Amino acid sequence: MLGISYEGATAVITTVGAGLRSFSVDGVPYVETFGPDEKPPMSAGAVLVPWPNRTAGASWVLDGVRQELEVTEPARGNAIHGLLRRRPWEVLEHTGSLVSLVARLSPQPGWPVALRVTVSYALDDRGLTVTHGVKNIGDVPTPFGVGTHPYPRAGHALTDSCTLTLAATTVLPLDVERMVPSGEARSVEGTEFDFRSGRSLNGVRLDTPFGGCEPGPDGLVHHSLVSDSDDAGVEVWADPAFRWVQVFTPDSFPGRGRAVAVEPMTCPPDALNSGVDLIWVAPGETWGARWGIRPLGS
Repeated sequence: MLGISYEGATAVITTVGAGLRSFSVDGVPYVETFGPDEKPPMSAGAVLVPWPNRTAGASWVLDGVRQELEVTEPARGNAIHGLLRRRPWEVLEHTGSLVSLVARLSPQPGWPVALRVTVSYALDDRGLTVTHGVKNIGDVPTPFGVGTHPYPRAGHALTDSCTLTLAATTVLPLDVERMVPSGEARSVEGTEFDFRSGRSLNGVRLDTPFGGCEPGPDGLVHHSLVSDSDDAGVEVWADPAFRWVQVFTPDSFPGRGRAVAVEPMTCPPDALNSGVDLIWVAPGETWGARWGIRPLGS
């Protein structure tokens, strides 16, 4: 585990998976956490590369060749959450308020192109900023996607006493048996999936991909979770590259019960097959983008 701090803010990063284990300000938690000897429950804080969410049937095609991934969600027959969340990462830099890690993704069954993947966590006056980088160190162009799996929390407020606001304008229908897309993205206008003006999470059950995340005047995408009682809350912001967000509301997060994951993603579930919003990098080319978490209100 790697700790960083800045004034009253602290965060802890795992070396296995390079995930976010905790983030708090003045002792107030702004993400769900887990113990130092525990595996991340429900993928909490995970970095999802080279694809977020699911690849249907654990297979996809690159340059006419079918790639067969390991089935890591056996009940549904899918490959889930990429290839690096259970791998050790190497520390590139660790200062008081910054930690940067790197992992090399070698060619393997289902993934034929080598990638160098980095992630940096930095604390400052804004809160926590997470910067992702991917470089193609192979010899052919390759597509990929990046996601992350934080469970933001509005301080000590109960999840069901909070309002969720999303910048998303579309929702992607899913085959509920396999949890992979079953059609094209649809407008959230006039549906139960319209969170643009905020909706209470009380009684809401979601494991849902949202798209069309529109940047605000500052050029960033903003999602938020705010307590209905005291306006304290937390914001998950992202560069426009993260135009998708998965929202998951489990009832049984360890030690918490009801929780909510707000997961910035560059592409939707099963993008390796659909091609929707995949990022392509040529040999030697590098891509990067940021997202972050900051406290709101009192």
